Amino acid sequence: MTKKKTTVLVCDDHAVFREGVKQILSSQADIDVVGEAGNGLEAVQLARRLRPEVVLMDIGMPLLRGFDATERIKRYCPETKVLIFSIYEDDDMVARCLAAGASGYVLKDTPPLQLIYAIQAVRKGEKYMSPRVLKGFVTQHVKHATAATPYDLLSDREREVLVMLAEGKSLKEVAEHLTLSVKTVDAHKCSIMRKLEIHSRSDLIRYAIRTHLIEA
Repeated sequence: MTKKKTTVLVCDDHAVFREGVKQILSSQADIDVVGEAGNGLEAVQLARRLRPEVVLMDIGMPLLRGFDATERIKRYCPETKVLIFSIYEDDDMVARCLAAGASGYVLKDTPPLQLIYAIQAVRKGEKYMSPRVLKGFVTQHVKHATAATPYDLLSDREREVLVMLAEGKSLKEVAEHLTLSVKTVDAHKCSIMRKLEIHSRSDLIRYAIRTHLIEA
């Protein structure tokens, strides 16, 4: 009997990088790349439709960051495993992704065979972290990963508005993109600033860069 292939959804905002990962995975007889996404919202939509066994998720995604997309995927598709594939090594970022429901964390300079092993490991229900990440990650971080932070207080809609405002979009542009009124977007902005204790647009941008919500 033919062995069932592991179905994988590849999510990264760089098309060339995505293509390279797809070629590596597609060369494996036991892996089937069933789709690809270029932003976080698309990743959630495809995960819900395709129900892959593993989602390979970048953190620096437009529209919806990788850890927020992970949280939504786990909410809608609890059986799907999410493996973070990122350049970030800091413990806080790793903790945030694990708290969102990720089963593993692999760095982008990981050798292909190690990436393939990580995919198969999380598919089987195991946890996997790149050795460099694991070395710098201590148990205490896991214990505090689910502790509430100001960002955790934001709703999904407020997180979307936060990213778009930090990227320089006007209230009108955000309203048009999300099909909301300018008044509603302004209310979200006020709520975001109150929850994050931020008092200006420039502070909001600095916060988004510091927490890797947008690229510097």
